[in-house]
Formats: sequence, structure tokens, C-alpha cells
Amino acid sequence: MKWLLGLVLLTSTAQAFAQSSEWRITRPQWTEQDERNFGDFIARIGAAVERRECEMVDGCLRSGANPYAGTDPASLRLYADCADLPYYLRSYFAWKNGLPMSVESSISARKVEGNTGDVRYTPFGNYVTGRYDILSRSSAGRSAWEEFFGWGDVFKTKYPNAVSLLNSTITDLTYTASFRMMGDVDGTLFTDFYPVRLDRNGIRPGTVIYDPNGHVAVVYKVTDDGHIYYIDSHPDNTLTSGMYNSKFMRSNPFQGAGFKNFRPLALVGAKVDSNGAYVGGKIVGAKNNQLANYSLEQYYGTQPDPAGDWKAGQFLINGKPIPYYDYVRVKMASGTLRIDPLQEMRANLADICTNLKDRVVAVNTALKSGVQNKEHPLRLPKNIFGTDGEWENYASPSRDARLKVAYIEILTESQNLINRYKVGDPTVVYSGRNLPGDMLAIYQNESRACQFSYTNSSGRPVTLDLDQLRLRLWNLSFDPYHCAELRWGASDPQELASCPDNANKRAWYAQERWLRYQSERRYDVRMDYSLEELTGPKEGVGIEYPPNIDIVKYLSTVKM
Repeated sequence: MKWLLGLVLLTSTAQAFAQSSEWRITRPQWTEQDERNFGDFIARIGAAVERRECEMVDGCLRSGANPYAGTDPASLRLYADCADLPYYLRSYFAWKNGLPMSVESSISARKVEGNTGDVRYTPFGNYVTGRYDILSRSSAGRSAWEEFFGWGDVFKTKYPNAVSLLNSTITDLTYTASFRMMGDVDGTLFTDFYPVRLDRNGIRPGTVIYDPNGHVAVVYKVTDDGHIYYIDSHPDNTLTSGMYNSKFMRSNPFQGAGFKNFRPLALVGAKVDSNGAYVGGKIVGAKNNQLANYSLEQYYGTQPDPAGDWKAGQFLINGKPIPYYDYVRVKMASGTLRIDPLQEMRANLADICTNLKDRVVAVNTALKSGVQNKEHPLRLPKNIFGTDGEWENYASPSRDARLKVAYIEILTESQNLINRYKVGDPTVVYSGRNLPGDMLAIYQNESRACQFSYTNSSGRPVTLDLDQLRLRLWNLSFDPYHCAELRWGASDPQELASCPDNANKRAWYAQERWLRYQSERRYDVRMDYSLEELTGPKEGVGIEYPPNIDIVKYLSTVKM
């Protein structure tokens, strides 16, 4: 009877361990092969998002894109917003592979004059004041049934609970302030990330991109022609993909904007228990001089300014200075970069089309919540780009700002490439007879091919294409309390007829136009205005007229 009871207990224990929440460190150090495997893991997730096989963090991690799908305990939440995503994916991978993990547990603003306010948006960045190591501990004693059978060690190992860590601890400790530092500190209170060299070794699947305006993304693909593609997540748990460009702005080095990799970790001073897992010890980060891809060049340039002005640093190719984003593109290309303006147009339009379809998902999520049926609050949030609650979950000012930048960039990049072609830039390759005309034809064809639909307030689909969206871009409401028609910028009376919004909501829509015209995301200004106060652009809040994005007019009229 005693052996039968033992067999039942062992069987149930084995079944439980198949989807165990225990985080057992069985490999004490991240190796270069682990980094490559982590990159492959990110690349698989990113490819699934790009193919639109999944569109939510939980859906992607439960899909075939995740090689560990089906091994998770049912209680694992699988949720990560933008700042959580890099940490969540890194921690998840570390858990599944028995690797160590440690995160910054407390952060303070650097102690320099004027560096005050919310640590997510400090002018001169932050520094680490505490760390949280995920470690196993030894404890005395045996369980009751081990005592009964005389099994087990006198000392038991208490393994960290990965579900608890991923569901709350890690995501509670990390936020965008965790990225707002240069990344050059490698002592006891080391930074989680280090800045990388701008080349295909430094920037790879798994590299993080930090936008100092409060957004974070993870690289999943770098193409031979130097384009960098990323995935990012949002408060509604959606996963989206995009192409790197100037929507990720540069800023002073202490804010840590740009590309960074996780600092490899090692567990030292630990002992091995009877299960082959490491117990105790402490986790240390790799030193900067041990990191082959460590570099500050993205902050100061390949030829830094002698006076230390980061803005005056130059990025040189063959001894000639070129703009930062062009430099990144050249360095990320496999071999000598040759830019085909027609292919560039296709790539940029594909990126915009992806963003538009992602916006459909986000707005639909908001509408399904019913937030648009509520009364409009008396004031806007303190800052529409950085807040919490319903606004954070369902508003789209940051998403819409990036979309605006993408439309602006279609025009500015077309102007740049045509001007470079005119002066005989050998990097720009085109063999036709009418470059603007050919670019316009591609724009029109790809725009018609990029169709998407939103569901209006009467439950009927309204179909738009990429160029139709351009014509209403500055009318798209980011405000979650507006009807579907206003969220999608309707102005035609027939399309607007199904919108149930009352006069108060329509007034908010009209007065928010100053904010809609602004493509720059500002987190350092107050925006909690009432309807009566929102009478026009304020300092740093809103602009009077929207930027020009008329790519059709430009390509139709430019002289060669």
C-alpha cells in the first residue's frame, strides 16, 4: 500500500513538472550561442506578426511561432505592454533555457541640475539604484510525504516561481525609465542594456530600440538592403511590426535613445543541488570591455565633436559625413548599399499599410470595450502620450503620431532620393526615364492594393485605402471617447451620419485638432486642458496647421 501511494505521488509530481512554474538555473552563464538562440526566438515571433498569423502577445506565444508553446502553466498571463515586451521575452526565454536573469529594481534621476520630474521622461536620464536577481535558495526540512517515505534531502531547494515573476514581479519593476540611461555603467549596479555598434553584428534580432518619447521595440529582422524591422506591443496586448526610420528620434546621450542589447549575465558563487540546478550565488553583468559590440558611436558619431556636443558629432562613410539615419542604413546593408527609389517606395508603403491594419485592431479593441459610449471627461489627461487607465488602454495618440511621421517620411524621402539622383549620387540606382512618374505609379498601385475596413456605429463596414487615409490623416481622432467614424477621420456628411456623438463630444473633436496636427510626441508639457481652455495651440502643445504630406502633388509636378 505504501509503495502504491508513493507511485501515485510520483506520477502526479511528474505530470505537474511537465508544465512546472519552477525557474531552475541549470546553465549559469549566457553564451554567444544563447544570444543567437534568443535572436532566433525573437525572429520567429516577429515573422509571425509580420505575416499576421498572430496579433496579440498571448496569441503569438501560444502559436507555433513559439518553440516553447504548450509548455506553459495555465496560470501564465502572457501579457506585456511596450516597455515590458523586451524584458518579458528575455525572461521567458531565460526560464525555458535554465539561464540566469536579473533586472533593475529601482531607478533614480541622475543628480544633475534640471534633471527633475517623471523618471520616464527625465531630460538627462537615470541611473540604477537597485537590482533584483532571480535566484534559487536552500531551505531546511523535507515535505510530509518525503518524511513518510524517508525520501528527499535534508535541505530542499526553493526555486523561483516563473509564473509569479512573469505575471507581475518583472513587469512591475520594469518600465520605460529602465531604458532611459546611456548604458555605460558596468559595476555592481550595472545597466540591463549596453549601447551597440551600428553594424550587422551589433544590431540583430533581439536588439532593443528605445525612443525617448516613451516607446520601446525589439528588432526581429535586418534585410540585406539595410532595413531594420521591429515588433512592439501596446497596453491592449497587441503586437505590431514596423520598419525603423526617423520616427525613432535621437536625443542627448544620457537619455539612451537608440539601439541597445541586453547585457549578458553570469551566476557566480552558486552550488549545484541534487537536481543539477544552481542554488544561491549572485548574478553579475558582463563588463563593457568584454562586449565586442559595445560602442557609444550612435550617441556621439564616428567623429565626435571636440567640445563634446553630441549634435555636432559626425557620421562618416569613406571620410564623408552623411545624416545619421543614412549612416545606419549604409552600415546595416550587406555589402555596398545601392538604393532603388522604386523599391524604397514599396517598402515604405508596405510599412504604412501594416501600421494602418494594426490601427484597425487597436481601434476595434477600444470600440469593443464600449469606452466610446461613455461621457467625455471634463479634462484631457495630464499628458495624452503618457498616462494610465482607459486613456492608456484605448487612446491612440502615440500610434497615430508614428503613422503621421511615416506619411511625412514618404514625401521627404522621395524628395531626398530624387534630388540625389539629379546630382548623380552613385548610391541611387534607377534605369528608367521618368523617376517621379514611376514612383507615382507605384504609390498609386500600392495605395489601391492596401485596403482595410472599419466598422461604423451602425455595424456596417467602411472600406478605405492608403491614399484615402492620407487625405484624412490629420482628422483621425486619437480620443477613445469618440465614435468609430471620428476615430477614422470621417468628414463626409453621409459617412458621419451614423456617428451618435453628442454636441459636447463633437466640440472636443473640433478643439483637439491642434493636437492632431502635431506629429511630435511631447511628454514634458501639461495637456490636461478643459474644453473651454483648449482654444488653440499652447506652448509645446499642438500646432496651427498640419505638415505637408502631399506626395501625389510633389511627384506629379517635380521637374527633372
